[in-house]
Amino acid sequence: MMSLVDYFRPVPSMTPEEVRAFMDSHDPEQFNLVDVRQPGEYRQGHLPGAKLIPMGDLEARLGEMDPAKPTIAY
Repeated sequence: MMSLVDYFRPVPSMTPEEVRAFMDSHDPEQFNLVDVRQPGEYRQGHLPGAKLIPMGDLEARLGEMDPAKPTIAY
């Protein structure tokens, strides 16, 4: 199992345009899309298919993500 540190090792950043292009060119089942904001912010609007895992809960909920898939967190 991956630890929280594994999810925050240096990775290339993506611009919003690059994220859109990635999401448009991949099936949603091919990546983890995680919204790390608070529930109220999520309710106000989120990307379709995004899973809400607030930053404070992330370590305890790592098992909900597939470590074999790329993860987009916002």
